[in-house]
Amino acid sequence: MDIYGTLGPACSDTDTLEAMFRAGMTGVRLNLSHVALRDAADQLSRLREAAECCGIQPKLLIDMQGPELRVGALPSPLSLETGSAVTLGHGGIPVPALALPHLTPGREVLLDDGKLLLRVTENRDDAATALVIRGGLLQSRKSIALPGAEVHPPAMTEADRANIRDAADFGVTGVMQPFVRSREDLEAVREALDAAGGAHIRLFAKIENLDGAARLRELLPAADEIVIARGDLGNAQPLWKLPALQKRIAAQCRAAGKPFMVVTQMLASMEQSPVPTRAEVSDIFNAVMDGASSVMVTGETAVGRWPVEVIRYLANTAHEAERFEV
Repeated sequence: MDIYGTLGPACSDTDTLEAMFRAGMTGVRLNLSHVALRDAADQLSRLREAAECCGIQPKLLIDMQGPELRVGALPSPLSLETGSAVTLGHGGIPVPALALPHLTPGREVLLDDGKLLLRVTENRDDAATALVIRGGLLQSRKSIALPGAEVHPPAMTEADRANIRDAADFGVTGVMQPFVRSREDLEAVREALDAAGGAHIRLFAKIENLDGAARLRELLPAADEIVIARGDLGNAQPLWKLPALQKRIAAQCRAAGKPFMVVTQMLASMEQSPVPTRAEVSDIFNAVMDGASSVMVTGETAVGRWPVEVIRYLANTAHEAERFEV
């Protein structure tokens, strides 16, 4: 089974990456919401050097921008205090123009995978005012979710298309398409990959909204692997409904013989702690027992304090589940 970490400042040096490979990592994810593939050339060179030291051919997944809505660039991280009022749009937090018509009074706005929660109180042509219900620190390029709103950005951004053109040259083995809504989304990415000499590159369909989950059967033939992306999938419904949906997606993938990956907060506590919670290792174990062919961590290795230990716990727990017999 594949064990993926995510590249970031906490694991950007060769020694740390080598230790992560020795701890069980088989591949890495590069989040292209914040950087272009070409701009990560030095980082990818260190990755290959570390893998070569371990005798490993690393898998490289690029996570594209796709149709996800994101906050624009901020001059510096912004502290949003619970109970305060903030402006979204002109003169405030930059948001995509196509989101503005949906910022109607009463609309909930989830930022940074739901860590922050706002409620719109007033809407104008170029901006909206919102009350901070659950505050925290907001950084540039963090996700925006508008539960219940039907916003339809294109499947790929211009940056995505540029990264796809470079994918084969940089040794990319898989492309992760976010917020898949239809089979047409996947077919558009596949066509772009094939045209760029990337016919060998696998296509991962991230299920992050209820549309994608509802249309999973039509998506399965167009994807090489399904990703149960629990961050925004948890924003799209009450959190207590998420485990059942994860189980249903896993069951459909097993029935179709389609590999699937489970991601998001698998070892979230280890961003600060060298030891995970019992609930986290149980989550990993159960995901593998449900048939996951790969598991992945994100911020835990990208910005966490213990990237090597994260991979050690992730790999050891996953392999323990593979060996388990009742």
